[in-house]
Amino acid sequence: PPPSTRAPATSGGGSQTEQQQLEGSALAAFDEAFTRGTTSIEAADTSGWVVSITPSGGWIPAVIAGRTGIGVSQRAQQFVVDSLDNPFNVIAPGKRPRVTLTPGLALKDGKPFLASAVQGGDTQDQNLLQCFLDMVEFGMTVQEAVEAANITSYQMRNSFGDHESQPGRLTLRSDTPPWVRRDLRQMGYRLDFQERTSGPINAIFFDWKHGSFWGGSSNHGEDYGIAW
Repeated sequence: PPPSTRAPATSGGGSQTEQQQLEGSALAAFDEAFTRGTTSIEAADTSGWVVSITPSGGWIPAVIAGRTGIGVSQRAQQFVVDSLDNPFNVIAPGKRPRVTLTPGLALKDGKPFLASAVQGGDTQDQNLLQCFLDMVEFGMTVQEAVEAANITSYQMRNSFGDHESQPGRLTLRSDTPPWVRRDLRQMGYRLDFQERTSGPINAIFFDWKHGSFWGGSSNHGEDYGIAW
């Protein structure tokens, strides 16, 4: 191409554009692998058994220890080494870290009301609480609640990486109305937007009055419900 449109060469002989594409592909592959490390499962039967679980810990950089078949989780990064960060979560022999996995079971009058779980690291508690409130306070069905927009706060320390806190930052879904954005900005929040603001939410609502279970699965990933 003419000199004015030719990409600058890199030390490796390729162009910066080619290098950026390679780096972008590698990051995209890492991100995809990273987000596939957690699963959530809700199950219930007519005998009254209810299960809500969130198995996790197998994403990159987790490894299998040689030929033992033993998975070495990467959850140790959720420990802290400074008691000023969290005096209850300082790394120690034989100790479990504080983890982000929070499968939920809400009871009403001593009976299961809602079983729910979601993938998503530190956003799990936020997503599930908002799903619960959408049903209890705003009258949504379980399917409406799992598909509803979530607001993600970064006020708390991140459980991963360098445990960073970002006070005042919120992530909103891209279809958030203008007046909501305006009000939050007037309160001093810094906003960014995404098409999806939670991981895949699955839930079972127990309608004891009519003797039925209602399943809800969001459109946020590879989640679905099965009844028989």
